[in-house]
Amino acid sequence: MSVSVGDQAPDFALKGSGGTEITLASFRGKSPVVVMFYPFTFTSLCHSEMCELKDNLSTFETAGVQLLAISCDTAPVQAKYAAEEGFSFPVLSDFWPHGATAKAYGVFNDQVGCANRTTFVIDKSGVITAVIASGSLGQARAFEEYEKAIAAL
Repeated sequence: MSVSVGDQAPDFALKGSGGTEITLASFRGKSPVVVMFYPFTFTSLCHSEMCELKDNLSTFETAGVQLLAISCDTAPVQAKYAAEEGFSFPVLSDFWPHGATAKAYGVFNDQVGCANRTTFVIDKSGVITAVIASGSLGQARAFEEYEKAIAAL
């Protein structure tokens, strides 16, 4: 199953890098959310994308948008990664059941066992307003696409 612009975003409850469970529903009616799926923690291209988000976090904060990053790595790995890199946004684990949230969004890559490089911009009411996807696991998303999607909220 794949979700697209205009669909209600599937809810999820995932363990965050801070050790607490985070649900998408907890933001409904409060703030828009950017749900950024990435393939693997501690890999060079994913690291580059995550650092670009960290370096431009004010783009999200100024617009009142909550950023959530999700990979299929374990919660302890996500916690270590977030702490080492100083990510102040939640880095969530979709490890078990393996990739269930990525599957609900239609972005799980069965051949590799990870999430494809796809981002969903979700408005306050929980509706997907934009999808940002790269052409492959080896291609980064352009930050300008985030800026355009956030400006359109």
